Amino acid sequence: MIKRKSRKEIEIMRQAGIVVAKVHTYCRENAKPGVTTWDLDQAAEEIIRSHGGVPTFKGYHGFPATICASVNEEIVHGIPSRKRVLQEGDVFSLDVGCTLNGMVADAALTVGVGEISDDAKALLKDTERSLFVGIEAAIVGNRVHDIGAAIEGYANKKGYGIVRDYGGHGVGHRLHEEPHIPNHGRGGTGPRIKAGHCFAIEPMLNLGCDEVKVLPDQWTVITADRKPSAHFEHSIAITENGPFILTLAEGLPQPYVSSF
Repeated sequence: MIKRKSRKEIEIMRQAGIVVAKVHTYCRENAKPGVTTWDLDQAAEEIIRSHGGVPTFKGYHGFPATICASVNEEIVHGIPSRKRVLQEGDVFSLDVGCTLNGMVADAALTVGVGEISDDAKALLKDTERSLFVGIEAAIVGNRVHDIGAAIEGYANKKGYGIVRDYGGHGVGHRLHEEPHIPNHGRGGTGPRIKAGHCFAIEPMLNLGCDEVKVLPDQWTVITADRKPSAHFEHSIAITENGPFILTLAEGLPQPYVSSF
């Protein structure tokens, strides 16, 4: 069952989302050659706790860190490490959640470390665009799989591999709620989207194939062909007039509706 959120609950999620956006801003500015993923993880935890939040990922099913820090062919769920030093030309994917007063917001982005290849630049740009294509399909009256169908249609036109083993989800009282939101699918199927639903939409696109592998740490997911991957995600609230992005940085204009 998909839980609809009250206005008060969405307000709290928005405040949690602002904290998530602060982590993104910090990591975007500080993901530089010579920095470790551990450094970024420690800073992320400090930002979240300093704003009264709790790192949602830390301890979740045993995950040991505040952020998922995935580099190059690592798609998602990479574990931060003092030994993982970012290098010029890397692509770094950051996924993070904040729990504030019992409500969760969750978002991800991928950034280039120093100067990256033209193919990597295009991958990042197109994966972010695919996120917004998915968000645009998340409107009252549509169905959940319209979101994945929109993402898949865009990714196929661009020639990217689509990560099919992982996807988006409902979010709010818990990190992962119903429904599962795949980044592919047949439009016009799945549960009906209603006002008050809150989703985390998160396309993951690859420069190569669709297939993935899980490393022996049982967390880190990589592309089977070891080609780079990108990951972008926002938590959104569905309103009668369109989607409201809960994890957009404070002060940035909402692209679809001005309020929830």
